[in-house]
Amino acid sequence: MRELPHRRLGPLALIVVLLVSTGCTQWRVVLEPVTDPATIEETIVLEDPGASGGAKIAQIDVSGIIIDAERPGLLVRGENPLSRFTQALKTAEEDRRVVAVLVRINSPGGGVTPSTVMYQELLDFRTRSGKPVVVSMGDVAASGGYYVACAADEIIAQPTTITGSIGVIMQTVNLTEGMRKIGIAAEAITSGPNKSMGSPFAPMPAEHRALLQGIVTEFYGSFRGVVTASRPNIPATVLDEVTDGRVVTGRRAAEVGLVDGLGGIREAFAAAKHRAGVTSARLVKYHRRSEAVASAYAHAPDAEREVNLLRISIDPSSTGDLPTFLYLWDPNVWYAR
Repeated sequence: MRELPHRRLGPLALIVVLLVSTGCTQWRVVLEPVTDPATIEETIVLEDPGASGGAKIAQIDVSGIIIDAERPGLLVRGENPLSRFTQALKTAEEDRRVVAVLVRINSPGGGVTPSTVMYQELLDFRTRSGKPVVVSMGDVAASGGYYVACAADEIIAQPTTITGSIGVIMQTVNLTEGMRKIGIAAEAITSGPNKSMGSPFAPMPAEHRALLQGIVTEFYGSFRGVVTASRPNIPATVLDEVTDGRVVTGRRAAEVGLVDGLGGIREAFAAAKHRAGVTSARLVKYHRRSEAVASAYAHAPDAEREVNLLRISIDPSSTGDLPTFLYLWDPNVWYAR
């Protein structure tokens, strides 16, 4: 009888081993009840002395591109980050031992609508539950990531965090010159003169550009209004500077008032306890059963950044589809602001 290796095997390797061992192996199927993989679980990642069984601070992560769709994964379906976020908020709201929420943001932003919805859900959570919210910024909390942070009671960034990018972009391309060189021409039959607005298969006329610019300007006004309401002490001259689309470091963000202080998870944990009026608590990280959580800094598998400089995508949920209105900053994307 062939003995299976004790080390962890990848799915393909395991299948090969099982196939070659069938001649001398007797098979038995064992069914065991397991936790629903879609449920929220929690793991203690920080704990004050004497806090066992007492108050909890719930850590909810916002990582990767913010979209209202399942993120594409390798051989598996991804998860909808907006759905996961609202589910985690509901869990924190219903748990009486949770006295505050720490939102860890490591995101360059994403779609205008899902970023706005996530922001509003966080505001509504604060109103309904009365539980304070503190944001801890990671490597990047820019554009839509900063938009979401504006819903918190307090924002703490690392000195090296990249944040800001307060603005809107709609990216499209024009393929007509390349198509002409290979003898291809596109013709669209439309119901009106503006139906093909943003099409990459025809040069953009001035009237289409003006209409699209109007939408971008409207969304930018909403973004700036959120920043103004969240950061009322930023002088008007400084506000013009920091809302022109530029990114800044966490240290600069603290100097101009985009964030409240500098630090990491521990400083955000302390701020959440202070706002909740407790002196000791446990920081519990919300996660799926399948996700390994070794510390507060652990990332969910679907939060890994894609290595795709051209954003070539066959998934309709991807932000690489054009045209799309985005609260997004990402130097890997091939557009220019």
